[in-house]
Amino acid sequence: MTPKGEGTGTLDERITGALVGAAVGDALGGPVEGYTPEQIVERHGGRIHGIVGPWNGDAWRTARPIAPYHKGDGHVTDDTLMTHALVRVYATVRDHLDAYAVAEHLVPDLMTGPRWIPELEAEAIPLQRIFLAEKWLVARLHYGHVDPREAGAGNIVNCGAAMYMAPVGLVNAANPAGAYAEALDIAGAHQSSYGREAAGVFAAGVAAACVPGASPDSVVAACLSLAKDGTRSAIEAVCEVAARHTDFESALTPLREAVIPYDTVGPDYRSPSLAARRPSRLHAIEELPVALGMLVVSGGDYRHAVLGSVNYGRDCDSIATMSGALAGALGSEVPHDWAKTVAESSRLDLHAPATALTGVTREIFARDVGRRRAHESAYAELTRTPRCSD
Repeated sequence: MTPKGEGTGTLDERITGALVGAAVGDALGGPVEGYTPEQIVERHGGRIHGIVGPWNGDAWRTARPIAPYHKGDGHVTDDTLMTHALVRVYATVRDHLDAYAVAEHLVPDLMTGPRWIPELEAEAIPLQRIFLAEKWLVARLHYGHVDPREAGAGNIVNCGAAMYMAPVGLVNAANPAGAYAEALDIAGAHQSSYGREAAGVFAAGVAAACVPGASPDSVVAACLSLAKDGTRSAIEAVCEVAARHTDFESALTPLREAVIPYDTVGPDYRSPSLAARRPSRLHAIEELPVALGMLVVSGGDYRHAVLGSVNYGRDCDSIATMSGALAGALGSEVPHDWAKTVAESSRLDLHAPATALTGVTREIFARDVGRRRAHESAYAELTRTPRCSD
């Protein structure tokens, strides 16, 4: 595979690159999530160039009691846990998904399937690791019996749904509009407003990255052709600034400044403003525009895009998850040493979900072709010129 983002590779390679790329980006960003670029430099003596240990060292269990997780040392976070859970839903349903599939399959998976949780260093159900915005799924769907299509209303508006939508883009590879529509349906069970919109646009971006000959610019163009309201404005503003840079170091501050008018969280990521994360047509999550911006800055190079995302700080595990998925789908190679360390440290087979999703994607495409041909046949019959009667 090429190091730059000139869309190359087979379907299998694109899916593998995107899913492995997302997990590795997630693991690199986890240890420095919530901090500023300046704090990261102070803590690590410079920019991060690979996998690092927990921010608080051996005190990771008690340093932040609300999040007693071992972030670092190659451990994936909830971004990857949710992504892999969605892959398992696709493997079960073996067709396109909707909000009802979230209620019928994803929620039970989170509640009843014990598995190794790297940040807990224990076997547990994913529900015991996912954070509050994702626990919403269980509270609303399993206990509240809310209509799945409307269950996302009332949740905080953040990147919770967007962070795990890469599989939707891959199932709809080379069909951004289809990915956008499917992700919006799925995400309705989890998010509303610009959080839901970001889920649709991220899925569309991953699908666009799978188009043969795709580039960072074509991915951004596909996203802009579908994005609405503040999400579209934020992507446009950030990527316009990103186009002036070819190194993430010089881009860190300008990208943050470009997204500020659309970001509701404010300057202190851990102490959001009172107006933060509420529905709005004027705002956007920060993570997706910045991930797309880093993709542009890097020219589609995986290592550069992910390191830029990680060193940006703030919600950098999700930013790196998204930029990693996009660069991987474009065909840029995920560094083998990073992937090996993440797989071993997290006790995950990073390639198994990709293998499973590739098979499902081929099945779904075959079904789509059959459905389309049936529609064409029916439409042809409906529009057939009637014969003149004798």
